[in-house]
Amino acid sequence: MIAVVGHTDLTEGAQEAVREALRTRLERAPQGMGALVRAGRGLPQAYGRAAREAGRPLTVVLPAEGTVPAPLPAADRAAAGELLLLAEQVRLLPYDPADRDTVVAADERLVGAAGTLLAVWDGSPTDGTDATAHLVAYARARSVPVEVVWPAGAARTGRAPRAARRGRPVGTR
Repeated sequence: MIAVVGHTDLTEGAQEAVREALRTRLERAPQGMGALVRAGRGLPQAYGRAAREAGRPLTVVLPAEGTVPAPLPAADRAAAGELLLLAEQVRLLPYDPADRDTVVAADERLVGAAGTLLAVWDGSPTDGTDATAHLVAYARARSVPVEVVWPAGAARTGRAPRAARRGRPVGTR
């Protein structure tokens, strides 16, 4: 599986450049490798679309309370619905999407389950709201190959989405 993590505050223009770069990378991957992403808006959606365009099977991870899917934040629900339509497989993972620590732990589990990690990352350090640098280091410490994806024209808005500013998780970091 090829998992993705990355910045959640990409500019609107960067979203398309990132989707195209992810599609190109997925097309080059060995035959049979699937794509793995945690449900959410922004980067997860771009990755889901790229996986579909590249002909890769998509596995979407949803939060769970025991054996039942947990509610997602309202802002992520439409995106999760699209991802579920694109998915060939859905996995439940116990984490609370309103608790940053459990979201980061869920991302660590995705990274640990991946054969390769695509990191949509500008190289900046972790700032307390964006755990991309942490997840890249986590992958490298576990010998998971990491490919940084930061296409020309990619940019960040410079401000974390509202939930992150309140200390709550948003999307994939």
